[in-house]
Amino acid sequence: MDTEEEAAANATDTSPVASARGFYGCVIALIAFFTLIALGAHALNEFEKGLDGDGQLDQPGLAGSVSQPLGPGTTARYEDGLRVTVGRPERHDDGTYAVTVTFKNGTDETLRLDEEAFSGTIDVAPGASGQDYAPGRHVSWLNRDESASALAPPLPEGEERTVPVTLEPARAGSPVTLEVTPPHPGYRETAYFQLTLG
Repeated sequence: MDTEEEAAANATDTSPVASARGFYGCVIALIAFFTLIALGAHALNEFEKGLDGDGQLDQPGLAGSVSQPLGPGTTARYEDGLRVTVGRPERHDDGTYAVTVTFKNGTDETLRLDEEAFSGTIDVAPGASGQDYAPGRHVSWLNRDESASALAPPLPEGEERTVPVTLEPARAGSPVTLEVTPPHPGYRETAYFQLTLG
C-alpha cells in the first residue's frame, strides 16, 4: 500500500527541476520557431530580389525614377548592395558648380564603372527630370574627361569612389538632372537626381 501511495504522490508531485526543464524547453522551442520564421522571411526576400534582378533600385521614399527623382545629398540604393550618392552643388566664383557622385561598392564583387559596353555611367541633362526640352537651360559639363578617368579603375568590394562633375549652367537657378546608370552584366536601373544650380 505504501508503494501505491508513493507512486500516486510521485505522479502528482512536480518538482522545481521538472518545472524548470519544461519552461526552458518551451523557451528554446519558441526561439527556434521565431528563428525559422526570420530565416524564411529572409529567403523569401532574396527569392523576390532574384526574380526582378539585383540591378533594381531598392528605395525607401522617392524611387529615384524619372518621375520621382532624388535630390542632392541623397543616395540611390540597389538591391545588390551598390550605393550611389550625389552631393549638393557647390558654387565657385567663376559661375561653375562642383558636384560629386560617390559609388560605394556593397556588392560581393569588384565593379567596373566604365565598361565600354556600357556607355554613359553618368549623364547630365538640362531641365527637370523627364523634361524633353529645356529652352534656355543649357548646361555644360566641363570636366567630362576627368570624370571618365575617375570611373576607369575597377572598384573593389567594400570600397568607394568619388567622381567630380563640374557644371556650368546657361543661367543661375537652372534645374539639371544627373542620370547615373552603373554598368551591370544584366540590367541596372538608372537613378535620377534633380539639382538646382544657383
